[in-house]
Amino acid sequence: MYIAMNRFKIKLGCEQDFAEIWKGRDTFLKEVPGFKSFHLLQGASNEEYTLFSSHATWESREAFEGWTKSEAFRKAHANAGARRDIYLGPPQLECFEVVL
Repeated sequence: MYIAMNRFKIKLGCEQDFAEIWKGRDTFLKEVPGFKSFHLLQGASNEEYTLFSSHATWESREAFEGWTKSEAFRKAHANAGARRDIYLGPPQLECFEVVL
């Protein structure tokens, strides 16, 4: 199994806007071979931002990499920059091989 996570720093007061973007967006993930699950996680806030993380589970690294090269990926990210005003910097991708 393989896990891909993006960490997002969202400006204080924009947390609900960020969550609504994800609720209203079609990710097209369910049509991609090897996709297992997705969660959007909200973490702690500090004086600058609230941390969020998208958490996608895949059957393998190859399945995830296939997703990143797919038409479904392009469609899912077509409007990704529409609300840049709520982000403090770009998302930070972190990927993990499941060992246990």
